[in-house]
Amino acid sequence: MSKTIMIIDDDIDLVEAMRITLESTGFDVIDAQEGIKGLEIIREKYPDLLILDVMMGTQDEGFQLAYTLRSNPDTKDLPIIMVTAVGTQTGYHFDPSKDENFLPVDEFIEKPVNPQKLVDAINRNLPVV
Repeated sequence: MSKTIMIIDDDIDLVEAMRITLESTGFDVIDAQEGIKGLEIIREKYPDLLILDVMMGTQDEGFQLAYTLRSNPDTKDLPIIMVTAVGTQTGYHFDPSKDENFLPVDEFIEKPVNPQKLVDAINRNLPVV
């Protein structure tokens, strides 16, 4: 059975590029363009992994959604890969091993997203069953 990857990002072109990569690798892909709708879909379909943008409706919408997911017992273990251009724009690079209390995600990938790095990150973070 294939794994379902949820993408929450307001950049439709990027979502579609990631969808093509992921579907060609055998994943099922669902998406939303903003956090509230994404949260609804997560609660309905509970994907195997979430790819989450940082800046959408607000500068920190992705961070806020990650906090919400981590604070809920039903979603606290959902793997989250955050894709962001924050490092490129600010020079700050996130390190989950150092920033996990501040930013509760499993991995960061800088935009523009390298397709192979994305697939590798997904495979590293998918739960083993």
